[in-house]
Amino acid sequence: MKKIFEKIHLWLSVPFGLIITLICFSGAMLVFEDEVNELFRHELYYVETVGEVPLPIEQLLEKVTATLPDSVSVTSVSISSDSERAYQVNLSKPRRASLYVDQYTGEVKGKSERSGFFMFMFRMHRWLLDSMNPGNEGIFWGKMIVGVSTLLLVFVLISGIVIWWPRTRKALKNSLKITATKGWRRFWYDLHVAGGMYALIFLLAMALTGLTWSFPWYRTAFYKVFGVEVQQRAAQGHEQKSDAQKRDTKLAAHREKKRGGNEMSISYEGIGAWCATFAAGTGAEEGKVVKVSANGTVSKCAANDGFCGVVAAMGRDGKACSVQLGGLVRVPYSGET
Repeated sequence: MKKIFEKIHLWLSVPFGLIITLICFSGAMLVFEDEVNELFRHELYYVETVGEVPLPIEQLLEKVTATLPDSVSVTSVSISSDSERAYQVNLSKPRRASLYVDQYTGEVKGKSERSGFFMFMFRMHRWLLDSMNPGNEGIFWGKMIVGVSTLLLVFVLISGIVIWWPRTRKALKNSLKITATKGWRRFWYDLHVAGGMYALIFLLAMALTGLTWSFPWYRTAFYKVFGVEVQQRAAQGHEQKSDAQKRDTKLAAHREKKRGGNEMSISYEGIGAWCATFAAGTGAEEGKVVKVSANGTVSKCAANDGFCGVVAAMGRDGKACSVQLGGLVRVPYSGET
């Protein structure tokens, strides 16, 4: 049985090892994309002068909306706790496109799009430089090869465990050592065996999570196993903006008391459904109506406070939250108007 796993480990590693190497290398490059972009375009990501109080977000969005064509809309706004960092306004297209705006002056600082180098690395990582098929017709071979190679990597790792599995405690201890005094051949062997065991958990985690990008059936099963609720995006039609939307981008509240219940609907008129990321302040909890302070944090609203939105989700550490600023939400209703 062990010899069978040795053959599986060898013959799967030889042809697919090169593909996995390209995928891992390009993925490592993408990890540093933000840092590289900020290094070479610092003026885009940071404001020149920090003011006392940022402009109201609806005023900033008016300025951004005026610069956009009718086919492009705002999808979300990211607000950093760093007062020197410009607000990032994410756009519906092209992919990963966003604008940076000075929150103190309202100046649209510029547009950020993925550079040619990182687009090359992204296509290498996801599709082996293949191009997405128009209309999703036929087989997307690049994506398929990446997915199959990643799936076979899992089998390579599992077969490696079977081959490595020691029979005694002493053998276990020796198999986790890297010896550099018994020649290069022994050194590379130990590095492969022991290094592979040390990296096993990380490689399995990357492979098993990466497969969610390649196979819809796997993604559905993966999310179901871990209890992840997948939210479907609402159809946005042609994403055309009316003249009324351009003139009125203020966050207006329309209240409708829910029949026989203790909730009310809040509809933000003039702007589509979108969220912004804030640092979480006092009382910020999922489903709560919150206000934004001058330092970019959001906290629970008190009576007669002007609200900015409703907390859609909290970060795992509770230090950040996603606030829905547009669309339709339901919040607890006290019964008072």
